[in-house]
Amino acid sequence: MAPVLQSSQPWVEKYRPRQVKDVAHQDEVVRVLTNTLETTNCPHMLFYGPPGTGKTTTALAIAHQLFGPELYKSRVLELNASDDRGINVVRTKIKNFAAVAVGSARHGGYPCPPYKIIILDEADSMTEDAQACLMPCGAPWRHTQKLQDSSSFVITSAGIIGMGMSLITGPIIEPLASRCAKFRFKPLTEEIMSSRILYISKEEGLNLDSEALSTLSAISQGDLRRAITYLQSAARLFGSSISSKDLISVSGVIPGDVVQALFSACRNGNFDMADKEVKNVIAEGYPVSQMLSQLYDVIVESDDISDEQKARICKKFAEADKCLVDGADEYLQLLDVASNIMRAISNMPQECSFGS
Repeated sequence: MAPVLQSSQPWVEKYRPRQVKDVAHQDEVVRVLTNTLETTNCPHMLFYGPPGTGKTTTALAIAHQLFGPELYKSRVLELNASDDRGINVVRTKIKNFAAVAVGSARHGGYPCPPYKIIILDEADSMTEDAQACLMPCGAPWRHTQKLQDSSSFVITSAGIIGMGMSLITGPIIEPLASRCAKFRFKPLTEEIMSSRILYISKEEGLNLDSEALSTLSAISQGDLRRAITYLQSAARLFGSSISSKDLISVSGVIPGDVVQALFSACRNGNFDMADKEVKNVIAEGYPVSQMLSQLYDVIVESDDISDEQKARICKKFAEADKCLVDGADEYLQLLDVASNIMRAISNMPQECSFGS
């Protein structure tokens, strides 16, 4: 079947919720922010949680609901902190944007409060010096404290935010996190994701069977943005009827039978067969880091492997993943993992590992 002619607009943007109340599965966040919008008293906010759960969408919705389309560009500054991450960005873009005072007057039915909004997306990628400059004692506020009250920051982060002495802020420094109202975004359930995907499929005239829908939820791992992107890619390549196999091919996920073949060879203690399966993975061009991730799921869900054996295997997964990040040979690392799985399952003593 020929691919369906699709609009060039990404579906992630096309179906992005425009109002805070439409953000899915974040009931507590939506309830608090709805009250905030009614009073227009917007504090500095820190949104944290897994990717694809609505952090950026919520930040954009707040800005649109406060200022409307006409004043949005003059009142809202969007920065992707993974790109604009240095201290000079804070000292130039943010300082210059916040320096211009604005008044308070309703415009076109929107409240338009007397401050601006600065959205720092993926702020966990910013350097510590740049984050320190965002605080009142930092460089942008050194000469005048009035700038502190002229803008409200909305910061998004995929890291975990801790409280008090049990600090686990990840790359977000505690002095910055403590100045923000924190909002945790929960991972989306399979039911919520399936509902949204079915809605988009209906709007775009796509046919998804229950197996394809389940596969899409599994490979996207709770990331709705990723699921929508996979769906659009499959629609462009395969047309309106999309199968589970089509979704796997566009996602880069290794087919389950390939993973099971390697695991079965390790379970049977057949080194030659395991080596053959490892070579097949490398020859097919599958990323070994992805194979480790999927092997991890298989190992953890196996009922006939003891917790001690799982711990030994998972420890090796971590070591191999670190070696891959450092540039180690993929074939040697995957073969090393396979041999360690065989030793752990057979309860053989640990031996030296393959070098990188």
